[in-house]
Amino acid sequence: MPVSGIITIPHDLKWIKSEFMSIQPIVRRKLADEVRDRLMVMISSGELRPGDRLPSERELMDLFSVGRPAVREALQSLDSAGVVEINHGERAKVVVPDSRTVFDRMGQTMQHLLQTSPTTLEDLKQARIMFEVGMVKLAAQNATPADIEKLKQALDYQRSVIADIPNFIKADMAFHNAIASLGGNSVCTMLSEAMLDWLFKFRQDLLRMPGSEFITLAEHERLFETIAQHNVAEAERAMLDHLSRASERYRILEDANSHRTAG
Repeated sequence: MPVSGIITIPHDLKWIKSEFMSIQPIVRRKLADEVRDRLMVMISSGELRPGDRLPSERELMDLFSVGRPAVREALQSLDSAGVVEINHGERAKVVVPDSRTVFDRMGQTMQHLLQTSPTTLEDLKQARIMFEVGMVKLAAQNATPADIEKLKQALDYQRSVIADIPNFIKADMAFHNAIASLGGNSVCTMLSEAMLDWLFKFRQDLLRMPGSEFITLAEHERLFETIAQHNVAEAERAMLDHLSRASERYRILEDANSHRTAG
């Protein structure tokens, strides 16, 4: 006789219990999440197009049968994601897509990650190496005479400001961005700018190592020559060597800074 209040599973149905043991319990979602998702469906389906105003808060409350807090939280979430724009006294508006704005918003999150997660910095350095080796390969394959002249101008300018460290660093970044731009892919160009900007803002003190500008310039000259000669294999090797050496210099300086802080 089963104990009162306890449900027993018949022997022939015990397979059901074992079959579904891995299924997680249903978690009740917040109303704001439901409102946000339904608004996203309206936007992705084209019911609400870029530039359109969303219904008022009152209309959204009636439409979804929810209270004002759920509507406001959903709109704030979409605003933070860059999907809608909220201005005081106006109905929220669907944002016109802009890749650069997306990367700018990503940058805010990335800076937070770099500050709070040491492994993220190493992952970013590794991702940069993979990305830039791919970009220099495309540049060496496809660079036109006009592209090569553009890259030469970037290199010449960097050489001219070698005694001006702040401008030399900017010229360093511009040279790498110029290589990425040779592929003609706007997303790759913006991704290059974003990664360099994230690294620069996080540890710009490590880019001021005395004497490193001469090494950097020599390595950039090697990169330029391999691209101008359309030597794909050497261009890839030159970029890998360049970024690997830079990463090692950063590691040495980071260690020195850590010991100085500890002392």
